[in-house]
Amino acid sequence: MTRFVLPIVVFVALAGVLFLGVRNSTNKGTMPSALLGKPAPNFELPALGKPGETVTLAQFAGKPFVLNVWATWCVACREEHQTLLDIASTKAVTLVGLDYKDKDPEALEWLQQFGNPYDHVAVDAEGRTAIDFGVYGAPETYFIDASGRVLYRHVGEMTPEVWRREFIPRIKGTKR
Repeated sequence: MTRFVLPIVVFVALAGVLFLGVRNSTNKGTMPSALLGKPAPNFELPALGKPGETVTLAQFAGKPFVLNVWATWCVACREEHQTLLDIASTKAVTLVGLDYKDKDPEALEWLQQFGNPYDHVAVDAEGRTAIDFGVYGAPETYFIDASGRVLYRHVGEMTPEVWRREFIPRIKGTKR
């Protein structure tokens, strides 16, 4: 019986150290991205609910914008939605939604029911553009500067704190 005590104590201590490290990490939503400082991947996708129209990277040339990857099946996307509506109301930057692996009718109903924070919504039904951006899953949010470079990537739910700490300084630091 005593031969099991030491391994259990070591396991509990290690688990406690790992738990505290994750809980106290200041960079929980920041994941390294091979795109940081590099041009955003080019895309041309259908515009949600606007047959025949597209959303392209080229249409944002010369203007910074925020790309938010979301989906109706994503629980955290629902949790961050009010924050996105609040951000949109400030008109601080163009907010582009990338509807990820979703069905158009459900996405349109979602935006009608909860409000549409986006200036443009691109449909990425196959997820290929998300792959180009290195998306692990929804939600993820990117800041792309006026020259089209990816300056920041946030993985997980957007919160007012993340917006103020990570996005606002970058937006203020770029030319419009």
